[in-house]
Formats: sequence, C-alpha cells, structure tokens
Amino acid sequence: MYRPTVKEWLYEIPAGTLKPGEDPDHCAIRELEEETGFTAGELVKLFSMYLAPGYSTEVIHIYLARRLQPAEQRLEKDEVIELSMVTLDEALHMIEENAIRDAKTISALLYALHFSKNLP
Repeated sequence: MYRPTVKEWLYEIPAGTLKPGEDPDHCAIRELEEETGFTAGELVKLFSMYLAPGYSTEVIHIYLARRLQPAEQRLEKDEVIELSMVTLDEALHMIEENAIRDAKTISALLYALHFSKNLP
C-alpha cells in the first residue's frame, strides 16, 4: 500500500477505521473485501492492542481470515494498493530483512507464528 505520509510503499495486512457504532468483526470483514477482493469463510479474532498509547487511545483488532473466496475489490478513492500473497515463512523473512516495517503487520505475523498451534 502506498502511504503518502511516509512517501513509501509498505507491506501491510488489510486494515481500516471503524465507522461510528460499527462492530470490529464487521469492520474486519468489510475491510478485507474492500482492500483485497476476498471474503472470509471464517474469521477468528486474535487480539486487540493500542497502537501508540503514549498519545492515542486508538485500539486495533487483529483477525485471522480463513477459507478465503474471491470477491470484488472496492478501494476507496485515496487508496493505492497492490496485492502481494506470500506464505507465513516468506512474511517472517520479510520482517527479518526489514521489508515489512508496519507495526500492526509485524505484530499480527509474530502472533500467528507464536500462537498458531493454539488457534481454534
């Protein structure tokens, strides 16, 4: 995804902002489809975290989407996204090589690595 704030392309998991009163589960399903063009046959909530508690109350909810099915990608006008599908092992190597530098993505991938045996 191109991020104008840092003027760079970043590898990121799908993410978005909750609409007022929106349930985080619904937001995760909506953002997955909008940004990737896939729907999830199963969605598992992994954890929630503060992104920057020193100056923000923003909480992000991390999910694992399983049994993906093709749908229609619906990017917002200001979104510039190119999809890259990689294995978990490839993504972990990308973290090690500093190719993935987005905090939420790194947290989600390391969580998946460490706790994958315990996931329902």
